[in-house]
Amino acid sequence: MSQRFVRLAEETRTRVRILIDGEMAAVLAGDTLMVALLNNTRHLRESEFGDGKRAGFCLMGACQDCWVWTADGHRLRACTTAVEEGMHIVTHQPEATWPNRHA
Repeated sequence: MSQRFVRLAEETRTRVRILIDGEMAAVLAGDTLMVALLNNTRHLRESEFGDGKRAGFCLMGACQDCWVWTADGHRLRACTTAVEEGMHIVTHQPEATWPNRHA
């Protein structure tokens, strides 16, 4: 088994396609990113502090454990953000880029 969650029931909602780290995933409309990610992978993200893989903690938007990013670098809380068709989610924090004032 490659995913952390296994859906046991309620499969009739419309399927939505998103990209997770470049891989296509079919998830259910109305799912949060956390449910979508953990139904397709073993973790939500890699910790930016080097302490390993994270799978969420509070599950209600109070902690900082479930941040993921869009392909263009916007940060989202996986536990409170609903999936949308065509989302491209990245589980590794994008490199920080700073404007070069000397260019």
